[in-house]
Amino acid sequence: MSDLVKFTFGLSDPDLEDDERLKFASKLLPELRGLDEVERADRAEDLSPEAGSKPGFATLVGVLTAEVSIKNIKSFFSFLDDRLADKPIKVKVKLGEKEVEIEAKSRQELAEAEQVTLNLIAAMDGASNA
Repeated sequence: MSDLVKFTFGLSDPDLEDDERLKFASKLLPELRGLDEVERADRAEDLSPEAGSKPGFATLVGVLTAEVSIKNIKSFFSFLDDRLADKPIKVKVKLGEKEVEIEAKSRQELAEAEQVTLNLIAAMDGASNA
């Protein structure tokens, strides 16, 4: 089992314009890159770009990715909680071949997303040791 968990996340408020999402992500990205807990952070690539766009250069507006070691999951969620507070977000968590998508609209739901992530890790760890 990989030691890294890949998070893909962004604001999910339908009232936000693309420029607001981009501004938020642009502010958050350098902070993510500066965290010791984060191995790698970047803008999320669009895996199904529009016809005619250059391959490898399309990104999703306002969506970021972060690769975090398993031992730093709690610290990473604490960072998200501090920065995102009660903003609605979508978080996709990928560990190995398993992936789960979670939508959180409050601190409580973000705490639940952390627990889902920890449960996924525990399930994957149990499966690899079986």
